Amino acid sequence: MSRMFEITDGPFEPTWESLQNYECPKWFKDAKFGIWSHWGPQSVPMYGDWYARNMYIEGTDQYYYHWRRYGHPSEFGYKDIVKLWKAERFDPEGLMKLFVEAGAKYFVAQAVHHDNFDNWDSKHNPWNSVKVGPRKNIVRLWQEEAEKLGLPFGLSEHLAATYSWFSYNKGADKTGPFAGVAYDGNDPRYEDLYLPNRDEFEKEKKPWYTDNPWWHQKWFDRMKDLIDQHHPDLLYSDGHLPFGEIGLHVVAHLYNTNAKVHGGTGRAVYTQKHLNEQEFKVGILDIERGGQTDISPDPWQTDTSIGDWFYNVRDRYKSASEIIETLIDIVSKNGNLLLNVPQKPDGTLDDECTYILKEISKWIRVNGDGIYATRPWRVYGEGPTVGKSGSFSESALGWTSEDYRFTSKGRTIYAFQMRWPDNGKSLIRSLSTDQAPRIRRARLLGSDMELRFEQGNYGLYLELPNEKLSDFPHCFELTTD
Repeated sequence: MSRMFEITDGPFEPTWESLQNYECPKWFKDAKFGIWSHWGPQSVPMYGDWYARNMYIEGTDQYYYHWRRYGHPSEFGYKDIVKLWKAERFDPEGLMKLFVEAGAKYFVAQAVHHDNFDNWDSKHNPWNSVKVGPRKNIVRLWQEEAEKLGLPFGLSEHLAATYSWFSYNKGADKTGPFAGVAYDGNDPRYEDLYLPNRDEFEKEKKPWYTDNPWWHQKWFDRMKDLIDQHHPDLLYSDGHLPFGEIGLHVVAHLYNTNAKVHGGTGRAVYTQKHLNEQEFKVGILDIERGGQTDISPDPWQTDTSIGDWFYNVRDRYKSASEIIETLIDIVSKNGNLLLNVPQKPDGTLDDECTYILKEISKWIRVNGDGIYATRPWRVYGEGPTVGKSGSFSESALGWTSEDYRFTSKGRTIYAFQMRWPDNGKSLIRSLSTDQAPRIRRARLLGSDMELRFEQGNYGLYLELPNEKLSDFPHCFELTTD
């Protein structure tokens, strides 16, 4: 390609053939659990995800909320919402310590969402958190705290879809007192934020990747700048690999610059929601709000949130138990869980989110040996409860005491029983003598006592302590020959 797409030299060329040789680094395989700050100016109204787009779509909840709280989007637009974002109580040090206590082994910060606002000192976009709104380098502040605590640091980019996604600011109401009055996205004074994308609005197509070459160059320039300034260990694209060969240049640049920073050994991870096996092989598969029904031969990741992606006063959060159960199921199938914790616009967490993190922390301190640095066992589990596969398929499952999920580490098998049995006895059929190694020792994590057990061709029978240890899933540590 032209010099306009220059990248750092290194082990990878920006081609499918070269990037097929990518291998997932050990840190990601071992980490299992990461926390994500999916945070930016769209948190200001505290009214949920996709606010910057939906506030310009007549008839949506966010449109009506915006009009009634701030004024009509022809007069008070997203440019004005951005200026209200102050992040005045943002405490990255305190939050990062809380995330680590909750068990996070890597951290991901949102660099830019579909709203075209950069959370770093962007060289190619004046609408960024250093020059507008908080007047803080949000990405750098997160990165400094992650590095202090030894966490691999990742960034999420949602920019590729922006040119189409954000085109609704070019519209106008069709009815009511403002019928025909153009929204403020039509004002040429703010084109740097709202973009010259009227043609995308007029197409009324699905809000994903445009074929506009000007935008392809803009995306590349901003991604290269982001990588060059921060050298992330992980880069997440919200969608499949953007813009074909241009996307390959960004991925190769990520891997090559990361290898250079780490003395020639690359540790970077690129995650995306692939369309085909070729795209998937250049990095790691990410499944948004979903999972898999069996063990994957390759590491993968689920990204989900405690609630909405941006803070939403209408939210009903996932319980700590549901998050823990999801983590266990994903890890048993060779995956990682990346969990967003919604932040208020001032940078703080609400009491419920803090409580959920502390409940996860209590559980992970007891059961983490069965999660971290494990690998899938022969089968992922047994029992009647099976989740759905694919994106946006997550739901709270009706686990029973017959449901188990397995992980392994060396000669140890970890068996998570998803519910405490009423009779205090467990039978794991997958651990019968004809399917599993001989069990020599059985221990319940969180208890000092060794368990009485018997292994036969019917399975592994275990007797639990009289007292239930937790309302969350418990884990048997089983030492084999």
